[in-house]
Amino acid sequence: MATFVPWFVYSVTLQSDIEALWSLKQEIDPYTISPSSFLQTWNFQVDPCDDPGERFLGIVCTIPADNSTARVVEIDLDAAGYNGFLTPTIGNLTALTILNLAKNRFWGPIPSSLSNLRNLTKLQLSNNLLTGFFPPIIDKLKRLEIIDVSHNELSGSIPRNIANHRTLTVLILANNQFTGRIPDLMGLWQLNTLDLSRNLLNGNLPRLPVRLKTLLLSNNNLSGHISPLKRFTNLETMDLSDNNFSGPIYHEILALPGVNHINLSINSFTEMEVIEISHRDSQLEVLDVHSNNISGHLSRNLATYPNLTRIDLGYNQFSGRIPVEYGQMVDGTWRSVFLDNNWLVGRLPPQFNNTRVSITGSLAQNCLDCPDNIQLCNGGQKPASQCVGPNTW
Repeated sequence: MATFVPWFVYSVTLQSDIEALWSLKQEIDPYTISPSSFLQTWNFQVDPCDDPGERFLGIVCTIPADNSTARVVEIDLDAAGYNGFLTPTIGNLTALTILNLAKNRFWGPIPSSLSNLRNLTKLQLSNNLLTGFFPPIIDKLKRLEIIDVSHNELSGSIPRNIANHRTLTVLILANNQFTGRIPDLMGLWQLNTLDLSRNLLNGNLPRLPVRLKTLLLSNNNLSGHISPLKRFTNLETMDLSDNNFSGPIYHEILALPGVNHINLSINSFTEMEVIEISHRDSQLEVLDVHSNNISGHLSRNLATYPNLTRIDLGYNQFSGRIPVEYGQMVDGTWRSVFLDNNWLVGRLPPQFNNTRVSITGSLAQNCLDCPDNIQLCNGGQKPASQCVGPNTW
């Protein structure tokens, strides 16, 4: 049986664009194209750019002012669960500026033919089943602003030449199987979002662009100190959890002026410096450092952070009494407090006993005088035999 290839004698759309769209649909399992999906409207009996009705949803074309040929400039498919091979012929859509195939089931490698899409500004292929290495296409796509290939099965190292893209503002490679070190990314001076979480990356923090607002590196094998982050004054969200970072958490990091969410949990930090912040701006709302090796007494200065609402210091080596200032914050802005699995001793500040205070968290597995009728005390305390010695001083 002959294969149908759409052909229009007087087409508005460039013929090679029509063929590329047709090839893209042909590689998708027709049983995954539901009646309500965008691809169901791709009817190749009509010209893709000449039909203003409900056909070819997800496609945007140029509108020539003269009689020149129209081009497909955007493909923005719906998240309908399309299952198919990502055809290399997509590289023939050379006027494309946006390619969004996210939240489907496209499989196979990212085609190297994407290097032909010299006008591409947004490449969004997240939440698919793509495999293989990140192809050597980056050098030729000089206009890219957004790359999101997260939640796939990509492997190998992150290409070093990715740092050559001065226009890149968002780089999301999370939830893949990338290995090796993170390359030097200082060249991405306009980058504001970097998400490399949930990969197999190792080594120390590389040089990073100082304009970052969102830094997500959780669930890797990264190590070393995080002191370079002290100068990242634009940071708003920082998640370095579930790695092997060590050393102190410097007070400059907690006091970054714009940061509102810090997650440094499940690492090997040994110290946390906290300075009084009452006369300085701080947007910090969430601080999570649970499951480290941080020792010493709980810092009273945490109570001076005006916007702090959630705090998790559990599963560390904190000792001594709970500061009375923490009680004042429990009766104030704090809404979630986890101090469990430390070596805290003594009675609770009276506000913890106030049943009218609505707060979640835990004080379990310490050496506290923690009444059973207090919800935060659920889970009990350490045996008395363990609550003797230097850990409880």
